[in-house]
Amino acid sequence: MTISLRALTLASVLTLSSFAGVAAFAADNPMVGGAAMYADKNIIENAVNSADHTTLVAAVKAAGLVDTLSGPGPFTVLAPTNEAFAALPAGTVDNLLKPENKDMLTKILTCHVIAAKALSTDIASMVKADGGKHVVDTVGGCKLTLEDNGGKITVTDENGTVANVTIADVNQSNGVIHVIDKVLTPKM
Repeated sequence: MTISLRALTLASVLTLSSFAGVAAFAADNPMVGGAAMYADKNIIENAVNSADHTTLVAAVKAAGLVDTLSGPGPFTVLAPTNEAFAALPAGTVDNLLKPENKDMLTKILTCHVIAAKALSTDIASMVKADGGKHVVDTVGGCKLTLEDNGGKITVTDENGTVANVTIADVNQSNGVIHVIDKVLTPKM
């Protein structure tokens, strides 16, 4: 009986410790779309919980990028909100989600992905080292210009669209997400 009681006590302590560890992972990350983001989960596992990223998640699924963004990375994902997609011309999102437009959708989405983990402090350092602007290549072959305007990170695409990072440094097991307020597009 004593051994069973000790085992039960130990199991309870370990269980509480593991819950505390999970809470710590969420506490280190900002909330996104009303959901906790866990640093021990991958980009897809977290993104599906954000109420602000349902359009992005649907697009990632339609483009067949779920396995890629669930992979080891590391990735930096610039994640446009539902509002960013809604600001596109009427019908754009519906058109991109059609199977016949999968290649274009994939190109647009991969222009939001950098094949490295770049926290906001990393971006600020690169921008400073490059004299105020840092150009980065994306997985989709786009060139994005990163700037740090008084602690606010902006991202400019090849067409001149400027997106603001509204939530930075959402750590993931396979990289980091920065929430942005515009959809970035490749040069056509």
